[in-house]
Amino acid sequence: MAFTLRQLQYFVAVAEQGTVSRAAQNLSISQSSVTEAIKELEGDLGVELFERHPRGLSITHKGHQFLRHATKILADVSDARRTFSGDPETVTGSLQLGVTSLVAGYVLSDLLARYRRAWPGVEVSAIEDNGDYLEHLLVGGELDVAVMVISNLRDRMALQAEILEVSPYRLWLPLGHPLVGADIITLADIATLPLIMLTIDEIEENTGKLLMALGTRPHVAFRTRSVEAVRSLVATGAGIALLPDLVYRPWSLEGDRIESRDVSGSLPAVQVGMVWRRGSSLSQTARDFIGIAQGQRTMRGR
Repeated sequence: MAFTLRQLQYFVAVAEQGTVSRAAQNLSISQSSVTEAIKELEGDLGVELFERHPRGLSITHKGHQFLRHATKILADVSDARRTFSGDPETVTGSLQLGVTSLVAGYVLSDLLARYRRAWPGVEVSAIEDNGDYLEHLLVGGELDVAVMVISNLRDRMALQAEILEVSPYRLWLPLGHPLVGADIITLADIATLPLIMLTIDEIEENTGKLLMALGTRPHVAFRTRSVEAVRSLVATGAGIALLPDLVYRPWSLEGDRIESRDVSGSLPAVQVGMVWRRGSSLSQTARDFIGIAQGQRTMRGR
């Protein structure tokens, strides 16, 4: 039996919420309906999408892979429906967007492409900067919406945020590294290894906290603002890296020379989301952009 859109929606909700109960609450349905839909989906795909444990669920590596397909399918369906909901050619106006560096090439590009297809008459202007400055622009009314890392959002009283993607940290290793074949990798295993540190958004702060918790100062071999530089340096054996899974691209330049592995323990996750000024009267163009993003992530009732 082929999987259904309903199953995909429930799967994405559980992946986001981490528990069936919270997903069911947000979807306004019973927990048994969510559980049954997930079981049917796993049976149809022949893979385990979640690992079950007493405190809830954690998505598996296969689950992460399928999550990307699921969100794309649901977004395509949303696009198709929007195509017949009116005449987008007649909609004009402007949209001022903000984006942080990590998000620009990995999340915003798809959202912006979908928005431009849906509303070709809207003039879009985007600025890339750090999260603190984007928050300042949002509060000041100089931006309509920002797509950014929101895990450490500062001004939550003035700003409203909605999660689009939750991306766990994973370990990047060069092919042939001794840890590639390890059954379990812990933070202690990597604490003294040379580290390629990505310095954009909150990556350096989170990585440093992780290793400092072990009582050791990170052994940073190289600091860079470029994800591609990290990719090349890890691939050529200059060091290892801890990065959110959303930037892992095995098909990219040097990507086939890197292995991505889970690390045992409690690692943080990067939350990427939309942010706008709380209580503001959003323009129609901003509401349309938020709708596109919600359709892509199929967020419910946040």
